[in-house]
Amino acid sequence: MLKPLIVIPHYNHNATLRAVAEKCASQGIATAVFDDGSTVSPEKEIADLPIAFIRFEENKGKGRILQSAAKWAKEKGFTHIITIDADGQHNPSEISLFLAAAESNPAVIIIGVRQFDNTVPLSSRFGRKFGGFWVHFQTGKPVADIQSGFRCYPVKVLNVIPVWCKRYAFEVEIVVRALWAGFEVREVPVSVLYAKERISHFHKLKDNLRLTLLNTHLTMRSMLPIPHRKYNEDKEGNLSKKGYWQALKENLAQPDNITKNAVSGAWGIFCGSIALPGIRQVMLFGGAGWWNLNRILSVSFEKFCIGPFIPALCIEVGYFLRYGHFLTEFNLTTLGRQFVQRVWEWVIGSLVVAPALAMTTFCVLWLIGFWINRSFYER
Repeated sequence: MLKPLIVIPHYNHNATLRAVAEKCASQGIATAVFDDGSTVSPEKEIADLPIAFIRFEENKGKGRILQSAAKWAKEKGFTHIITIDADGQHNPSEISLFLAAAESNPAVIIIGVRQFDNTVPLSSRFGRKFGGFWVHFQTGKPVADIQSGFRCYPVKVLNVIPVWCKRYAFEVEIVVRALWAGFEVREVPVSVLYAKERISHFHKLKDNLRLTLLNTHLTMRSMLPIPHRKYNEDKEGNLSKKGYWQALKENLAQPDNITKNAVSGAWGIFCGSIALPGIRQVMLFGGAGWWNLNRILSVSFEKFCIGPFIPALCIEVGYFLRYGHFLTEFNLTTLGRQFVQRVWEWVIGSLVVAPALAMTTFCVLWLIGFWINRSFYER
């Protein structure tokens, strides 16, 4: 059973806080304002409202405030927190959309996708698309509005996932790491109101630098062929990390992963066979990230193509396509003086060899995966 808490992170938005807090309290849901060391405490302005007020004397950053709110919510027995910005851009009456989505799947993170129009600043529209691109690249999952502060978090998920960022970048990192950990992210459309005198505490230089450093770290981590830790949920609803062996067995036992693993291996073979030195690694990791493939399989199968056999095969195929017969003489002339021609034949041949080997790899891996999967179910 859901027991939600509306959380309003606040920092120097005294002009709009009361109106937002009143509307949230009117939804009939427990509400708490977490003040992040505002210059002037807003406690007196909302003292008559039926809401909790928690104040931090020093500014900690939005990320730390949300983590503190999740711990506070757990202590009070709440299962979910719904975060809404204090600047008045969100409509509290749309909280019901989050509750309906959480009822159907309590373990997912729900993000409110703001419906932008021409009144929204160009920087906000660009930032949303740019941020969404990197999240898709890092996780293979499209997220339409990674910058939205109107969200619903399962308290247990927010408390278990380790996050480094303590300010605005937290909202990006928590989504990426949750997706890596196997949790789902869903979206609901919400309205947005940008006031002409809207106050933003987003520092264009510092916060963009933090986001750049975060995306660099997350992108590099996403390229490593090291599996991300998944989580188990016990009967009491507590989360604990899965062992790598358990995660591997579950991966092989899931029918949906048969095709995914086959595509992962085929992609590795394709990237290792195609004659694009210097670009193949970018293709390998970029494609594996964008399509959410199994990076271990992709990298492992790409390594099979290291050595003289695949390039030699491509050269032979390319030579055959150019002259109608295979290259049979290997001497100083054919391998030295005609080096540029051999390179050209390598490129031509790889356009045939790479797709052919990839298709063969896909079929073999799919059949192996199907056999392993059937073996698990027969047990």
